[in-house]
Amino acid sequence: MKKTNNSKKVLLILMMSVMLLTGCTKSFKDEKTNKVYTENILCKPTDSKSLQAYEANENVNLKDLPECKKFKVTSGKYEGLWTNIFVKPLAWVIIKVGILVKNYGLSIIILGILLRLLVLPLTKQTLDMSENMKKANPELQRLEKKYGNPQDQETMLKKNQEMLMIYKKYNIKPFSGCLVSLIQLPLFFAFLEAIQRIPAILEEKILWFDLGTTPLAAISSGKYYYLVIVILISVATYFSFKNTSAPSVNEDQIKQTQMMTKMMCIFITIMSFSLNVGIGLYWFSTSAFAILQNYILKKLRK
Repeated sequence: MKKTNNSKKVLLILMMSVMLLTGCTKSFKDEKTNKVYTENILCKPTDSKSLQAYEANENVNLKDLPECKKFKVTSGKYEGLWTNIFVKPLAWVIIKVGILVKNYGLSIIILGILLRLLVLPLTKQTLDMSENMKKANPELQRLEKKYGNPQDQETMLKKNQEMLMIYKKYNIKPFSGCLVSLIQLPLFFAFLEAIQRIPAILEEKILWFDLGTTPLAAISSGKYYYLVIVILISVATYFSFKNTSAPSVNEDQIKQTQMMTKMMCIFITIMSFSLNVGIGLYWFSTSAFAILQNYILKKLRK
């Protein structure tokens, strides 16, 4: 049980570290257009309306900023470890790939998929653990029936010891599946901040969608087809969570897992209304690719 408790502590520390290290964007509202802009941008905007809004803001000095196409990792002042190690390098890569494929939306999709491929070994490990958990499930269910919910310390210790023996037998590492999430979480926040701080991305389109517009703002102005973005994110999130959830031992755990999946899907669907299309595109493309990736891995395993 010490190992399990230590794993919980490490997981908690890592999650707190990610939250503390994550930077943030500053925004301001243009009174003429009622549009919200990112204040601490990394490079100059090119759109005439955007330029007017930034020039009217005293906190933004456009003279010190490079053109987005000429942006470098070393551009601008030092802004802390998070921005300089994660955000700026990622912003530079997004810009360079966007110039290469001639569309920043495609750049976001390509980089999202590449990052998924980088964590493929961890994804495979998580899938293997899930399959091993299915094999161990009958024994874990018998263990639950044998001990139920013990109240005394001696019985709880016996139950935990037998559970650890089953985990060892089937090579199950309960917290190894969290590694993929822990790696993707800072990358998601870095993508979020990088996209918001590069005006060139937010000024561009992919198909009929403005990358800098939120579905809520678009729908409010009568562009109801932006609901497609929200629906795609919701569907991809649901199947992504469903495919990666580990099998449960008893009915209570099954209900809890189903409830958590539903709650997370509802939360992300609501959140997707207020995220710009660029971020939504990243979330959908990585979730959709994860579903395809897991399907292929399961087929190869069989």
